[in-house]
Amino acid sequence: MLWFESALLPRGWARGVRVEMREGRIARVETDAQPRTGDERHAIAIPGLANVHSHAFQRGMAGLAETRGPAHDDFWTWREVMYRFLDRLTPDDVEAIAALAYVEMLERGFTRVGEFHYLHHDPSGVPYADIGETAAHIATAAQETGIGLTLLPVFYAHGNFGGAPPNAGQRRFLSDVDSFGRLVEASRRAIARLPDANLGVAPHSLRAVAPDELAEILPLANGGSVHIHAAEQTKEVEDCVAWCGARPVEWLLDHAQVGRSWCLVHATHMTMQETSRFAASGAVAGLCPVTEANLGDGVFPAEDYLTAGGRYGIGTDSNVHISPAEELRMLEYAQRLSRRARNLWPSAEGQSTGRALFDGALAGGAQALGQEIAGVRTGASADLVSLDANDPALAGRSGDAILDSWIFAGAAIDCVWRRGEKLVSAGRHRARDAVAASYRCTIERVLA
Repeated sequence: MLWFESALLPRGWARGVRVEMREGRIARVETDAQPRTGDERHAIAIPGLANVHSHAFQRGMAGLAETRGPAHDDFWTWREVMYRFLDRLTPDDVEAIAALAYVEMLERGFTRVGEFHYLHHDPSGVPYADIGETAAHIATAAQETGIGLTLLPVFYAHGNFGGAPPNAGQRRFLSDVDSFGRLVEASRRAIARLPDANLGVAPHSLRAVAPDELAEILPLANGGSVHIHAAEQTKEVEDCVAWCGARPVEWLLDHAQVGRSWCLVHATHMTMQETSRFAASGAVAGLCPVTEANLGDGVFPAEDYLTAGGRYGIGTDSNVHISPAEELRMLEYAQRLSRRARNLWPSAEGQSTGRALFDGALAGGAQALGQEIAGVRTGASADLVSLDANDPALAGRSGDAILDSWIFAGAAIDCVWRRGEKLVSAGRHRARDAVAASYRCTIERVLA
């Protein structure tokens, strides 16, 4: 059992919160309670957050694409660096890199990850004997670290809109509809041993998936999540218009029955009409502001989207830097820079910016990753984060000021529980040393 001096519950902050856990879930929450003999005592608890969009293997190339080239540098030049990096990776390498990424996610307050997994084949583009080989290694990394996993195998067939042939750098991603069906089933087997793992499907983007293929693979989700990149870059939007006369989000809303099980990742470049229709669909916007800033993608139209009632989750995408607090901070700061104003996320005067950011990401992230309920409440997974009350950034803080100071002032995390099991103590994951050593050996060899 856990007891906290203060905890963020669905109805707000409460004092003297005692959390009983059973079989990985919260069985009972008491407030204004005294700790009992044997209870583990901590100061401040918040729910763990969902990371809705991760390419785990890209953690290994963080910092390797920060040298300016001879031509205009943007997402498309970054992508070439990524292709060269992934060409060197074995399934064991993918596992070692993913394990470090997942350790860092847990240490910083993410307790579940949506792994948008597209590195399927060997370096020559030939499928492994087990078509789910790399998916199994992702599942092993999740098992080793304890993070909750929503595995999203990616369908990728073309190099651009209109069925353009793929380029050489994409050869490790490619599937046809039949082979993708086998990949989904292999992925389902790979996660079967993991507690509360689930499976969705991820058509990569409209530039990589033809309309007839999209229609054929969507039923493979079997009621699970559907994630797709959409409107991340202006060139993507221009190419989509040239192909079909419509913008990516517009096309999806018109043709794909986008709804609550969907997550449109990025959705950065939308018209006002697209933004309103997307919000009304009930789908989630998967926002990755650190990566979007790193790649120079642009700024999501948050004001219009939130005004229309849109839902969002946060993701780490390229994993160039892993931190839910940083993602939430960047969401707000990008709006401040573009609009030259402050405290833009709250909908009402006097509302905490940190609380508004956090509540939206908690609800939207759970929806995007197929979780029925989230937060410190009966029936939810016992995924909890305690903040370090001795951190100077939290001195004198209470209530929503705690979230504001975690997000904007860098307050530290102390412990993290996943399904009631303590994985992080004093800010360090229990497997950090072994995982970091394996990662170091892997990267030194890959980059040699």
